[in-house]
Amino acid sequence: MFNFLLILTKLKEQIFYTRAYLTYYSLTMQNNKSPLIFVVEDNPVYSKLVVSYLKTNKFTNTEAFSSGEDVLKAMERQPKIVIQDYLLDGMNGIEVLKKAKQIAPDVEFIFLSGQDSIDIAINTMKYGAYDYIVKDQMALKKMVNKINKILSVSQLERTNKRYKTGVILFFIFLSLAIITIIAIAIMYPESFGF
Repeated sequence: MFNFLLILTKLKEQIFYTRAYLTYYSLTMQNNKSPLIFVVEDNPVYSKLVVSYLKTNKFTNTEAFSSGEDVLKAMERQPKIVIQDYLLDGMNGIEVLKKAKQIAPDVEFIFLSGQDSIDIAINTMKYGAYDYIVKDQMALKKMVNKINKILSVSQLERTNKRYKTGVILFFIFLSLAIITIIAIAIMYPESFGF
């Protein structure tokens, strides 16, 4: 009987340490930092306006680029979101989008453009853009709303992944505990009253 109580005590310790690990894992996986956002705009005045608006909305980790070539060189830094004009000097937005997705497949693109064309909007989304916003009085507010939606979905995906990991670990430890108890019952049947 003594061996069985010792085993139960060890099992409780394992469960305690597993819970502690999962809590630590959950806390370290939460990313409260501002996501890295790239702004690609060839108009320097509008570029500063967009960056300033993002920073006033607590997106402080924001960088501006004046061309598609420049942003492609920086894509290895894996930004979370790219806010991009459609018409750029040198290459259009879809060309930048395609090349950027090859470097950083998880990056989300939001086009912020003066081109009020449904065909262009559909085409950008066909190639993987999250959304297409036409530059108007409400464009910056819409942009921030879209960024918040992207981040909410991303947070839900991370939370879902943590829960799945926790459930898998729980069942692994539970299986090990059951196997251990069965092995001990076979080796020491008198401890279990057999």
